Amino acid sequence: MSSDAAITDPGTADAHDLEHRTDEGGQGMTSAAVLGAAEALRERGAVLRMSEAEAEAPAEEAAADEDQTMIINMGPQHPSTHGVLRLMLELDGETVLRTKPVIGYLHTGMERTAEDLSYLQGCTNVTRMDYASPLFNELAFSLTVEQLLGIDIPERATWIRMLMTELNRISSHLLFLATNGMDIGAVSMMIYGWREREEVLRFFEKVTGLRMNHNYIRVGGVAADLPPGWRDDVLRLLDLLPPRLEEYDILMTGQPIWRDRLQGVGMITAEECLALGVTGPILRSTGYAWDLRRNEPYLAYDQVDFDVVVGSYGDCFDRFAIRLNEIRESMRIVRQCLEQMPKGPYRIQDKKVTPPPRARIDESMEALIHHFKIFTEGFKVPEGEAYVPVESPRGELGCYIVSDGSSKPYRMHVRGPSFVNLQSLPHMMHGGFIADAVAVISSVDPIMGEVDR
Repeated sequence: MSSDAAITDPGTADAHDLEHRTDEGGQGMTSAAVLGAAEALRERGAVLRMSEAEAEAPAEEAAADEDQTMIINMGPQHPSTHGVLRLMLELDGETVLRTKPVIGYLHTGMERTAEDLSYLQGCTNVTRMDYASPLFNELAFSLTVEQLLGIDIPERATWIRMLMTELNRISSHLLFLATNGMDIGAVSMMIYGWREREEVLRFFEKVTGLRMNHNYIRVGGVAADLPPGWRDDVLRLLDLLPPRLEEYDILMTGQPIWRDRLQGVGMITAEECLALGVTGPILRSTGYAWDLRRNEPYLAYDQVDFDVVVGSYGDCFDRFAIRLNEIRESMRIVRQCLEQMPKGPYRIQDKKVTPPPRARIDESMEALIHHFKIFTEGFKVPEGEAYVPVESPRGELGCYIVSDGSSKPYRMHVRGPSFVNLQSLPHMMHGGFIADAVAVISSVDPIMGEVDR
């Protein structure tokens, strides 16, 4: 045995080797005690416009307590990280000093996949991104392609889209209320929220054939008209929900423990939200009344009456209360959709975009050829680029497409609100307890399929 081998502790060697093999480089987190001012500036100051001197101060303060902090992982298997989200936390006891979200564990490459699919196939791809509100993905994609095509869809198709997406907003917020309650210990809320969401999904199944990932909103309109009895089904939903929402108010809104767990927790300002690009209920919780349905109307939102719900403090309680009350506002919009639903075709009558009716295929060879060609080759979209945003339950969901004149997108990018909103976690969790981290993550309501698209 060599002299080097004789003086090396095998346990130490294994530990060093393990550390080398598991080093994540830039994806890892370094203790604030050894974090330079330049790194601190890159991590926090670049967004919030900190000076270099301001960035140095936290590092110097942390250096004095180097032995008191530790870095832990929360996720990606933690049940309260809402999927495969990993958070690296630097803790001083139970106080969170720094947070670093790490994503990519669910990566599917849907934007790259879209460039190999025809525009007709695109909705089957994008609907799987935000799987809690799939109709919004289909809507953003379809509106963008329709803008490139320069087509206007029938009025009935517009109102059907608005009806379905508002019902989807209700089901998504019900899922939030269910998981938010479970995360913070109100286990009964998980059962109640899931129960009501099932009623909405049952209606979706009747209309689209599927409970999720519908491929219902398509370029040129919708896949099928509303089925017989749809109006009675929606009215039953609208009658069912109000007393249930009042039960939620009793169970949670006025409950002292619930309020103590959420009020003053995970606070963020409107200025920080705007600097980070955060939208949706998180931005509105700061009192900033930004809603694309009101500020940049699309579909027929300029023809319906509803209120933009805002908070005052930008904390977890405001974000909970906003989503609860947005369900009530969506119910107002759905009721107006029932009253104003026009008659007419549910999709554009353009043979270059729309496949022929199923009955025609059995009667006409031309219709059969048309059907075959549009589903195998797709339809060509003029050269150009377009970006269309919609107000999803989580914020601004935008689809950007570049067309080269072929039947497939040359480039596609989706502005996912969950992806952008995750940037707010380090700011909302700073200085709070590790127990509050669960409440903050839940209040962001991230969907990891959209983050890792």
